[in-house]
Amino acid sequence: MGQFWDHIPNDLFPWILQQHLFWVASAPLSEDGHVNVSPKGLEGTFHIVDEHTVWYEDMTGSGVETISHVRENGRITILFVAFEGPPRLIRLFGTGTIYEFGTPEYEELLPPGKQNHASRAVVVIKVHKVGSSCGYSVPFYEFKYNRTRYNNAARTLEAADVAHENECPTDDQFDPSNPPEKGLRAYWKTANAKSLDGLPALLSAPFNRLGPRDDLKPEKATVFDSKRPKANVAPDGQCHGPGRVEKKASWVDVKFLAGLSVGFVLALCMQRVR
Repeated sequence: MGQFWDHIPNDLFPWILQQHLFWVASAPLSEDGHVNVSPKGLEGTFHIVDEHTVWYEDMTGSGVETISHVRENGRITILFVAFEGPPRLIRLFGTGTIYEFGTPEYEELLPPGKQNHASRAVVVIKVHKVGSSCGYSVPFYEFKYNRTRYNNAARTLEAADVAHENECPTDDQFDPSNPPEKGLRAYWKTANAKSLDGLPALLSAPFNRLGPRDDLKPEKATVFDSKRPKANVAPDGQCHGPGRVEKKASWVDVKFLAGLSVGFVLALCMQRVR
């Protein structure tokens, strides 16, 4: 049976912070606008301040719906789901505020050295209602590993900005409106400027320096192998920018192509013999 509170019960704090994944829901005021749901999965990005206040570090992505919606109307809902142990669904209903990368409020919560790669904002939520339900229909899932590809892609983008900033060390030399083409700030200006419905998103983050940073060396990512699950860190394939996914050819594909080639050669030989 469902329960509701006007605050986050203290006994939920540990369970919430143990979850590897949560979802964020938001919508514009327009009746024909796009309702959005986004998964959030980087560990350590969700924080509980007290029974009425939570915040999370918002990471750069190809979309920017949540920031746009919250900036317009403040409405936001967070969903946590139990994939292990007793069934449980927890929803946090609240009003959000956006603090972009480089603002004093952002840096108070995430000072240099505490930020994840490609961190673009902090979303602070004042919680006014909490809902709990059973979630009996949710299947069991076992957490395996965190992916490394996001951080590696983020490091590559940040490295372009930091290199550019090193060439322009003084404020007189640094032009915030002209970021390097392959850097994170340029990505913010093009891909994170507005929502699907045209609402403004990132307003100030693209004009701030990203450096200095000394942790831009990519991590080693391994290819997913179902026969060696303990060796896996990240699945194969890339997804960045326009959603392109690349997959390496398997040994079965190679044998199939080789068979076609041999068959074609034999067919030519038979024709010549005749």
